Amino acid sequence: MAGSEVKADVTLVAILTVRKAAIDTFRTFEKRAAAVMTAHGGRIERTIVVSGDGAAELFKEIHVVTFPSEKAFAAYRGDERLRELARLRAQAVVHTELLIGEDGPRYDTD
Repeated sequence: MAGSEVKADVTLVAILTVRKAAIDTFRTFEKRAAAVMTAHGGRIERTIVVSGDGAAELFKEIHVVTFPSEKAFAAYRGDERLRELARLRAQAVVHTELLIGEDGPRYDTD
């Protein structure tokens, strides 16, 4: 569907605090988790890396993620393939803050 946008019913902002020493493990986890996410209609729309939060051994990565429905998000969270990645995640991620919302207004259009 060229020119049309699919409205996401669920928009997430995930703020991940990651060990710098485990960045390769983190990237591997994220690529594999994103593949599982895609199977459920989810998508990482954007990532932002914040390196200067004061802890030399840590950095933050912010993800804006969308799912077509709460059911799709729940299916992703319950997927056995994601659970199989838990070890990689635990090696790299120190803390996660998850904010769940919905698409808001666009300010760059009329």
